[in-house]
Amino acid sequence: MTILVTRPSPAGEALVSALRSRGQNALSAPLIRIFPGHDLPLLVARIAALSPGDALFLLSKNAVYHANEQLIQQNYLWSDKLCYYGIGQSTAGFFKQLTGLPAAFMPGGETSEHLLTLPDLQDMTGRRVLLLRGNGGREHLAQTLCERGAVVDYCECYRRGPVNYDGGKCALLWQQQQVQTLVVTSGEMLHLLRQLIPAAHLGWLLQCRIIVVSDRLAAIAQSLGWLNIDIAADADNEALLQALQ
Repeated sequence: MTILVTRPSPAGEALVSALRSRGQNALSAPLIRIFPGHDLPLLVARIAALSPGDALFLLSKNAVYHANEQLIQQNYLWSDKLCYYGIGQSTAGFFKQLTGLPAAFMPGGETSEHLLTLPDLQDMTGRRVLLLRGNGGREHLAQTLCERGAVVDYCECYRRGPVNYDGGKCALLWQQQQVQTLVVTSGEMLHLLRQLIPAAHLGWLLQCRIIVVSDRLAAIAQSLGWLNIDIAADADNEALLQALQ
């Protein structure tokens, strides 16, 4: 049996390497690439517009990485007067690793719904909020914060773009390599994978076990036709490794 990991580089390759090191067959086929976001040149000005006690939301490791690189280029320090919130433990931990600053998070999942249950996010009246995110994505967090009284702004710190594959060739190759388990970490990638594989091979694809990282993604996978769905405890590679034991 082979595990197909579809998450982007470098996390996808790191997961494959960890799986192989413990004797499991795995291969990487990233479905999206990550590029620096169009709004990065505006990031410093948008952070500078925030006041002490305002909130800065870190919506992925990619957003944290590219934002931090931009601040380094401009010799600008992250403020210790702002309140930082990570979409999950791994993102919050990555931010602290790079900056030394803590970011609050809600244990138990890396979703907007989990984060929004934090007690200090229930009343956002008068607080300015800056969301560091990628292109597109869900609007649930921003909409809810607005409803709770926040003034919300965005900074597109990275962009996602699909990787082009020949779906027919991939389907044949992956079946020859005995792929029976799929790792997919976003709704966008679930749709890309489903669209990639030709109709003649959908029987194989949809009978594969699929590992996702939230209840929301499990519901999307089910709506697309998968039946054997498991949910990892978190979105980081450590949680995925546990789910793949």
